[in-house]
Amino acid sequence: MRSTFTATPADIEPKWFIVDAEGMVLGRLATEIARIIRGKHKPIFTPHMDTGDNVIVINASKVKVTGRKAEQKNYFRHTGYMGHELYTKFSTMLAKHPERVIEKAVFGMLPKTALGRQKLRLKLRVYADAQHPHAAQKPESLTFPKAEAK
Repeated sequence: MRSTFTATPADIEPKWFIVDAEGMVLGRLATEIARIIRGKHKPIFTPHMDTGDNVIVINASKVKVTGRKAEQKNYFRHTGYMGHELYTKFSTMLAKHPERVIEKAVFGMLPKTALGRQKLRLKLRVYADAQHPHAAQKPESLTFPKAEAK
């Protein structure tokens, strides 16, 4: 009888990947990024351990959405005061803070636990243009064929 494999810190070797978001569909891209951040692409995946890899996303300002989401999608936040609900349109958020669009999409696909928040904070780096300061990590390029806009 064999026991279930559980990863230990010695088993975990995080890699660095770079993704170019230019022309990709937001939801499909976020799904693949969340999968890599969680580590579900690895055979040593363990739900309660951080077995994921680091992801750098460049050209976040050039991400696409399908249908009429560009006009209809809103981002909600609350100031903490009664009745102070703030809604920001997708087009405004993409123009002012393109990094947040991808961060919010990936956050929605991660578990709502302390480990999920930690993975988002430590393993995802999003940049609006093609410049990033992580050349020393020698990131491998990733492409997702399903995520490209038609």
